[in-house]
Amino acid sequence: MDEPHITDESFKFKEEKAEEALNTWIPTNYPKTLEAHEPGSGYPLRYRLVYESANQAIEDLYFRCIDYLREEGGFAEYEKLTDLFAASERSAFFGVSEQRLGLQQDKVSQFLATIGKMVKELFQLVREIRILDERLTLYNASYRGDIPAEISLKGYWIDLVEGGAKTPSSVYGMARELGFITLPDLFFDAPPLQPDHVRNYVERLQFNKKLKEVLARKLVTFCVWKKHTHDELKNRRVFTVKYLRQHYDIIKMYMSWVKPYLRNVRRLQMDQKRMDSEHLIGAFEGSMVEIEVLAKRKAGEHKQAIIHLHFLFRTRPELKFQQEGYQRGPLHMGRTQMTLRGYCWDPDDLRRYRKFKEREDFALLASIDASVEAAYTALGEELERYLQQAGEDVSKDFAKQKQTPQKPHFNLLEPFLAPFKSPVPKEKKDLAMCPTCFKSVTKHDMFCKKCGFKLRKPSSEEAYKLKKEEEKGTKIVTSEIYTLYKRFKAAYGLAY
Repeated sequence: MDEPHITDESFKFKEEKAEEALNTWIPTNYPKTLEAHEPGSGYPLRYRLVYESANQAIEDLYFRCIDYLREEGGFAEYEKLTDLFAASERSAFFGVSEQRLGLQQDKVSQFLATIGKMVKELFQLVREIRILDERLTLYNASYRGDIPAEISLKGYWIDLVEGGAKTPSSVYGMARELGFITLPDLFFDAPPLQPDHVRNYVERLQFNKKLKEVLARKLVTFCVWKKHTHDELKNRRVFTVKYLRQHYDIIKMYMSWVKPYLRNVRRLQMDQKRMDSEHLIGAFEGSMVEIEVLAKRKAGEHKQAIIHLHFLFRTRPELKFQQEGYQRGPLHMGRTQMTLRGYCWDPDDLRRYRKFKEREDFALLASIDASVEAAYTALGEELERYLQQAGEDVSKDFAKQKQTPQKPHFNLLEPFLAPFKSPVPKEKKDLAMCPTCFKSVTKHDMFCKKCGFKLRKPSSEEAYKLKKEEEKGTKIVTSEIYTLYKRFKAAYGLAY
């Protein structure tokens, strides 16, 4: 899949161009930085430093920058965007990493297989409860005196208990084999009865004694069967609904368990772009690490001063014994390329940049959630109703299914009453909806506080305030990024 370009319409950033090689200016696929010194000077607020040492651990370089910005620069908020690792195939790192990756993948495959099996069983449970509800509907109607429901239950009894017409001792079999021709008609014509009332009902019939004995035996057996199976079905339904709730909770539990393993798999996987780089040779004992962090500091109500730190380590791992009491572990030695960029962004800019950086994120989590949600949607309102009967709070899980548009009700007097009505209800006049996260916001907001989407253009007064905040943020970034660069060089004895 081709890598999306930062100047695509969905991102709307101007792309930075830099001298990545001698006398060669190429696009870097990063947003254009602020301008150093004065606006319009054309000098980008970008510092690049390459440091190579055979005796310097790369952890010190990274944490020195982070600690300075937090303790002396006032940048209290950080956001890690990239944390990638790659190693040559014959290196020791590759073997250890692949072992750990295999263990995580085994766990993921077990959880995903279990989730798929339980989602399949969910359909069977809902279908079983639906069949129980259908049967209980007949029982309840029969106890209310409904004749067609009673006839349906008698048909079930003949087929399931007596074995149907092929059994000689059944109602139909006795009519065919033993000459009780009127027995089926008398059996089905009998109203809903209790076992104690069958004798009185049969005695009132004007038929021979033997026929009434057979009819009484059949009706008593049926009434006892109906009473006990009704109780059994009610208890079974209660148990099945509770089991459905337990099944549903276990699926959610397994999904929460598998997510950390999926993240671990994503983090343990080698970066394929770095694996194909000319800096990694299969026969060499080498590795590459790429880290990208945003350091953020408020410059006002809407604007933030942001220092973008990008570290690219080309390392040569070396195993050394540490101090007594510690196990042997690797030290990362080699070449460090640090790039500092300065920005002054609002929440909408941050949202768009996150969207750009997340373009290749692991999508399996979303696919699992979507597949389970699709199963819930296919089962429809029945699953929601059964879970609610079992005491489960499913309001959040099924909220998306209920967001169906309602058809507007047409009133014939509406054209005549419209001039006297407010176009928007009073309580909703100042409300709007964010088109990205669907959160209710006031129309006075410039940005959605949840996702940072730009809701409207600022007024002249707000534009002036934003301009002042941007000037303040630019001043903070310009000062702190230069100080960090200078302090870093001084800490490692470099000329500046």
